[in-house]
Amino acid sequence: MGSHLTSQHWAARSPQVTGGFAADTAAVADHLAAGADLLSRLPHKPDRGPDERATAARIHAVCRRTRGAYLRRHGDAWYDELAGGCHGMRLADVVAAATAGHPGLLPDPAALATEAGRPQRDKEGYEIDLGMVAASWLRSDRVGPQLVHAMLQPTAAARELLAEFRRDRRVDLGTVMVARDGHVGHVTIRNERFLNAEDDATVAALETAVDLVLLDDGIEVGVLRGGPVSHPRYQGRRVFSSGINLTHLYHGRITLLEFMLRRELGPMNKMLRGHRLGDDPYDDLSLGPHASSNEKPWIGVVDAFAIGGGMQLLLLLDHVVAAGGSYLRMPALNEGIVPGSGNLRLTRFAGTRLARRVIFSGVTLPVEDPEGRLFCDEVLPPEALEDAVAAAAERLRNPSIIANRRLLLHAEEPPDAFRRYLAGYAWEQANLLHSATLIEKLERTWMVRPRSL
Repeated sequence: MGSHLTSQHWAARSPQVTGGFAADTAAVADHLAAGADLLSRLPHKPDRGPDERATAARIHAVCRRTRGAYLRRHGDAWYDELAGGCHGMRLADVVAAATAGHPGLLPDPAALATEAGRPQRDKEGYEIDLGMVAASWLRSDRVGPQLVHAMLQPTAAARELLAEFRRDRRVDLGTVMVARDGHVGHVTIRNERFLNAEDDATVAALETAVDLVLLDDGIEVGVLRGGPVSHPRYQGRRVFSSGINLTHLYHGRITLLEFMLRRELGPMNKMLRGHRLGDDPYDDLSLGPHASSNEKPWIGVVDAFAIGGGMQLLLLLDHVVAAGGSYLRMPALNEGIVPGSGNLRLTRFAGTRLARRVIFSGVTLPVEDPEGRLFCDEVLPPEALEDAVAAAAERLRNPSIIANRRLLLHAEEPPDAFRRYLAGYAWEQANLLHSATLIEKLERTWMVRPRSL
């Protein structure tokens, strides 16, 4: 009861965010740090009773209301201080600087580290605070383009591996393999144990692989495909992707920054837009003589199925070849999350009504059916896929392809439309990741088919 009363008194002293940057930063940081201290006095989340759960909810609500007011008034100035005028800081790096350099404004690194080791059901939900900050920065017309620009730069890992890739024509990145065959760069997802599902490590490896394809001047076309898997039902068969790794999500190993947001801003956006090579984050790369990008067309090869994030990937690609008998599905709503940028892109492929069926109902679309064909350019027997990919790659070498795909993207998805969507996505997905609905669905799934890490 004592902590309940203390939290009420603390909430009543919430600072008014109406002053200058320095004064408000100090006041808000002190208030949020005091709230975090109150929260730390409560039992661990699974051990709380009704009153303690109510107290925790009140503390979080007051902290987020105060943090939101601060971000609305000083979000850009805070980012400027963290980035120090550097346009090349990736989102996770800016957040890390915020947690380390401004104690109180975000959950401290120790709390975040503790949180990372807990199952999803036992997490306090600090990622909601990170999502709020990411959303604020992405929404800003000044700061947002800087973040998108930074995330479209080649990663340090790719730069370090480029010489090896050029020499050996292949790099094994664990759950992803990248190889060069003539003018074609082949990226193969091979998370065999989990039906080529995606998790934090796979997203990092995929981004490195995409970077290497884009950085190698001898590669003109990229190909994305799933490798053979070891699951008993599909033993030895290729599978495109089963979407998010629900096993890792259950165990709390899927993160907002390094999976949800990195995936959209990193490998997926790079396949769509290429690397940004210029120094000006405000250049519209879709048009104009000053556009500076390194982009290449991409082919997708669907074997067996493209589920969830796998189906989302098809919405980025310039040509999709599917094996007969394969199917597509986007069951994010059944899992309790937002299907990445699927909501942004589905309607231009499928129209409003089918897009809602895909998202709201998780309907299965066989690739031979008219609705499934909306997402595939060719549906062929499995033995014909290799020749079809080679022929498509040859067609996409046409020098005018890049100019035309750039103009198509300018009409379909201007950079600001993508950025503003991601701002909303950051906030909504952060909340859903820690919602009672998602936890209930994960627990129900786990009871039916338990798996180990």
